[in-house]
Amino acid sequence: MPPDGRVLEIWSTAAAAEPMRRHPTGRLVAGSGLEGDRYALGGGTWARYPALEKQLTLIDSDDVAAVAAEIGADLSPGDTRRNLVTQGVDLPALVGRWFGVGDALLFGMKRCPPCTHLERLTGTRLVKAMAQRGGINAAVFAGATIAEGDPLRVLTDDEAARRGAPTGADRPVARLVAT
Repeated sequence: MPPDGRVLEIWSTAAAAEPMRRHPTGRLVAGSGLEGDRYALGGGTWARYPALEKQLTLIDSDDVAAVAAEIGADLSPGDTRRNLVTQGVDLPALVGRWFGVGDALLFGMKRCPPCTHLERLTGTRLVKAMAQRGGINAAVFAGATIAEGDPLRVLTDDEAARRGAPTGADRPVARLVAT
């Protein structure tokens, strides 16, 4: 089982292509994502993607730092346009797994490779450097207020079921994405 980690930063924006803003707290809404974020509001560049794949994005702080060093650019976690910046957990290992952030229940849906849209917004060539370090997309199954510093804890299927996760044929299915 992957080790537990924590949330370092929370980011959102209300509209596609608008600058991301950092928040000390946020509310994760079941079936929607981060309250006030473009995808939870029904917008965003990738809004046409399946609902479970666009609710929330996570990226590792060490990956952001490694990409910045590799490309020689000043890259902040907010520049990656991911909602939660984490530390201490192997995010790709969460794809197909249940995990919690604070009291929220999440499911890792797929890896989140970067796109050329991100390069256009940042003016920096990021696609190659972030190919294996773009984080993941997750779906929110039980909402809660979260805060920077909250633990991110991997859950067993039994723990997730006790917290209301769908089981059997209703269990979500992760999508493997070639990166």
